[in-house]
Amino acid sequence: MTLRQPPGAAVLLLHGGRETGLGAPLPGPFNLPALRMRPFAHALGRAMAGGVLVRAVRYGHRGWNGSRADPLHDAVRALDELRRAAGEIPVVLVGHSMGGRAALHAAGHPLVRGVVGLAPWCPDGDPVEQLAGRDVVLVHSTRDRVTSPAASRTLTARARRAGARTCLVTVHGSDHAMLRRAPAWHRLTTALVAGLLGRSPLPGPVAEALRLPPGAPAEDGAVDADRLIPAARTAG
Repeated sequence: MTLRQPPGAAVLLLHGGRETGLGAPLPGPFNLPALRMRPFAHALGRAMAGGVLVRAVRYGHRGWNGSRADPLHDAVRALDELRRAAGEIPVVLVGHSMGGRAALHAAGHPLVRGVVGLAPWCPDGDPVEQLAGRDVVLVHSTRDRVTSPAASRTLTARARRAGARTCLVTVHGSDHAMLRRAPAWHRLTTALVAGLLGRSPLPGPVAEALRLPPGAPAEDGAVDADRLIPAARTAG
């Protein structure tokens, strides 16, 4: 990784994928999971202009692939490259679906300050110890039929008990692909990342959730997206 000028912070985007798949991701416009993250990259790039690098993580394989956890290693490799190029800068990982799982697993890396998981894949039993000391905000549609909103809720409680600061944001009337109410997803993600990097205040209810004690129940850390960005209530 070569940078003209080292950034003061960075956002790494991790797109979705499959449970299994050893083949390389499809190129260009055929890689729909990667295309899904481009509007987020554009929104973050506009909002973070000035000292914040926004970059997508490249995968070697389409799937998670069981114990291989291929996207996790891709994420760690990207973080290591960034560390060599820019030094000890704060990073927020933004991952969708399988990319959300990879982001959560990679959060123990020294550069990572926080994770924003979009409709993340959170299987029962996934580790949470690596999230200690990190800010973790999961965003999930109540109508998601691909990954489980309930599993995201459970993970926020487990991670909080492990020492993370966590929040679950629920989006009503959307879907796993984040196509319905897309502008709300983009605005919300931008606001969360800017807040986690200290570029602007976090939405109040999210900040309150992140301050909850370790033993707080999952429902105490759940926030309705429409409370955070009222202007996005009818968007999309």
